[in-house]
Amino acid sequence: MKMTALNARDSRIAAIGLLLLALLLAYVVLLHWWFVAPLQQIRSEMADLRDTHSRYAAAIAEKPTLQKRIAALGAGQAASSAFLAADDPNTAAADLMQRVVDVVGSNTARGSCVVSQKMPLPNPPASAGEPYRKAAVSISLSCDIEPLAAVLQALEQGTPYLFIDDLSIYRNPVAAQQDHAAPLEVQFTLSGYVRPARGAPAPASRSTDDAGAVP
Repeated sequence: MKMTALNARDSRIAAIGLLLLALLLAYVVLLHWWFVAPLQQIRSEMADLRDTHSRYAAAIAEKPTLQKRIAALGAGQAASSAFLAADDPNTAAADLMQRVVDVVGSNTARGSCVVSQKMPLPNPPASAGEPYRKAAVSISLSCDIEPLAAVLQALEQGTPYLFIDDLSIYRNPVAAQQDHAAPLEVQFTLSGYVRPARGAPAPASRSTDDAGAVP
């Protein structure tokens, strides 16, 4: 194949192009990766540090205001209806039993539900780090399904804050043989916290631990 020689003008253009390409490669290999890229990385990290510093400085500046709000919220919760009205665990236990009677009585429109037994429990010892006194009662119910669900929901979702533990639900086998619609037998422990003394911190959270089974 016969090759055509470049004229002087084309040779100069090709030489300039090769020179520019060589300069670009030299910049990338010798300057960009060794000097420019590290400087860009440092500049980006400095911008991130300035942004982080600004956010921390703003948070520190708001610390006194946040502390006042937290103290106000704690005082408000301590004075709210989250706690049992009585300031004595024994009186609070009697109030708990009466509350169960009232709640059951107001949820019998869609079925039968009666309190078969109610009794106070010994005041449980406070858990480690728990500064509040607790009142607890043992409750036994004989209920149809719909009023039972309404009663349990009313007890746990209302105020004061109440906690249902050791929940057991079963159907009496003898009664079930005689009547397939026999009510469920329900047993559980109901507890709540007595209002703390002035100056005591408010509780951090509320939790329940329920377990039940219907054969």
